[in-house]
Amino acid sequence: MKTKIFLLGLLVSTVTMVGQTKSTADSKPETWYFKLGGSYFIQTAATEFPIVSGALPNTDVYAADGTTLVSRETNHGSFGEGLRTSLNVGYRFTTRLGVEMGINYFSGKDKTMVETVHKLAAAGPTFVSGTAEGKINALDLAPAVVLFLGETNGFEPYTKVGVIVPVYGDLTIETKRTYSNAAGTTNTYAKDVVLPNPTVGFMAALGTSYKLSKNISLFAELEYRNFTVHGKSKETKEYTENGVDKLNTPTAFRSDASYSASHVDYVEQLNSNSNSYLFNPNTATSNPTDTTRPNDAMNDISSYVGISGLGLTFGLKYSL
Repeated sequence: MKTKIFLLGLLVSTVTMVGQTKSTADSKPETWYFKLGGSYFIQTAATEFPIVSGALPNTDVYAADGTTLVSRETNHGSFGEGLRTSLNVGYRFTTRLGVEMGINYFSGKDKTMVETVHKLAAAGPTFVSGTAEGKINALDLAPAVVLFLGETNGFEPYTKVGVIVPVYGDLTIETKRTYSNAAGTTNTYAKDVVLPNPTVGFMAALGTSYKLSKNISLFAELEYRNFTVHGKSKETKEYTENGVDKLNTPTAFRSDASYSASHVDYVEQLNSNSNSYLFNPNTATSNPTDTTRPNDAMNDISSYVGISGLGLTFGLKYSL
């Protein structure tokens, strides 16, 4: 009985709302509109970060001897946290239904993927401490279907669902290490850029606009975005020691300076035909005297990263 009363009340409320907005809605012609907004997203659906240049996604802390592991913590999260600027072009077919095409530029927040504290790296002894931090930058298109729920007192709520199609983007990983021994301290810096394979994601939003004048409105949206990408290739763009460029120079801390040491092509499977020291002994990395494939990119297993987030957008809307 209570359920029937609730449904009857909901029906009456819906009819009343439609009746209140009918005259306003019917007076609106089909129209184009433009939206310019800024957003901040927080991460959702955190997952474990991928391996970075052979290092597991952990924070490892060692004792003074450099070999006793004091603590280990797995690093996880989503690269969906950060700032976004968006431009949307929309068209209303009717007073209730429309479509939008969003053009979005996203700049993610730095995420610590690997961290090591006071590990014994080699005989000497040499101790190493360092971090590897990743950051996503991406430009995407987001076509969506919009359902307008009717205008009341200048406010017009709406919902929209759509897909995310990245057109440009990369994952930049900056690795900073400090090597210490009796001879002194060496600070190294490496910048790796990972390019993704094509992918498609999902988005959904709930928003409202508030009319300031005939053509101009304020709008606010709560939006959820979710997609994953996996790597296509990686290139070491920079490598320095104490600020000096050593990208193409063999050193004590980076003995291999060949093309294969700075380039990686990601694959689904490694085998004896791969340019990988784990499976193929004829690679420059496993056998420095071998020169059969130093000019080919190394092969590694393609890893996935999650880019999911919940964001709040504010901006201006201009209707023609």
